[in-house]
Amino acid sequence: MARVGGRAKPRPRALSGDLTETIWGRHPVEEVLRAGRRKVHRLLVLQDHTPPERVTRLAKEAGVRLQPVELLPVATQHHQGIAAQVDPYPYAELNSLLERAARAGEAPLLLLLDQVQDPQNLGTLLRSAEAVGVHGVVLPLNGAAGVTPAVVAASAGACEHLWIARANLAQAIRRLKQEGLWIAGLENSSEAKRIDQIDLRPPLALVVGSEGRGLRRLVGESCDFLVQIPMRGLVESLNAAVAGSLVLYEVWRRAGYSGASGGGVPQSDRQEPEPSRSSKNAND
Repeated sequence: MARVGGRAKPRPRALSGDLTETIWGRHPVEEVLRAGRRKVHRLLVLQDHTPPERVTRLAKEAGVRLQPVELLPVATQHHQGIAAQVDPYPYAELNSLLERAARAGEAPLLLLLDQVQDPQNLGTLLRSAEAVGVHGVVLPLNGAAGVTPAVVAASAGACEHLWIARANLAQAIRRLKQEGLWIAGLENSSEAKRIDQIDLRPPLALVVGSEGRGLRRLVGESCDFLVQIPMRGLVESLNAAVAGSLVLYEVWRRAGYSGASGGGVPQSDRQEPEPSRSSKNAND
């Protein structure tokens, strides 16, 4: 029971017998409905709150009724008056990430996250990955944040449109190499080359390490090459989410902002020639 205004009020109960999660916030709830990958069991709206018109329309199309409540079953004040009780996040298989790129007729671009644990950092990276058209994301099986409601909120719902797999990272890297992808590890070290000194065009998997520790040793040694972001100021490094997002956008820039709304970069504006790298097959 929660106490508001001196009176105890019951919270909406979780659905008995079902494993559900509660997503909160206007954008996350809207993207859950728009993506249509999770079953929405209940859509809860605080009394005296008016849900966005798009949420109302999407809920109607999905056959989900908006339920007014006095309290939302979430432990945050940033719920914006709306929440949805939904099925857990639908993780994909590694194969489906590659198949998604093949169906689009594009060279694969994947993001691998090595034990990123902070939900805000993970959400930021997922939002950036979705924005630049990454075909999929791979998270480790252990020692890392998964796609929790807090991560959904941090990504503003962008993760609902991403294919995300959980896998043994070392095994996933070996598999991606067999499929012809280059593995680039983001690392602030003397062995790493600046992002403007190496070819970052797909097929590519970018590996971003955890906050503070960076890439684990074996993961870093599994990469084909390491890259770093040039810096001018006095601080030694960037936040993992900021650094990863910058490199993702640089990769997309090298591809001429392919698929960008409003048109991509004209061919004449691209910087050529790109720094070269040897044939993938020649190095296997």
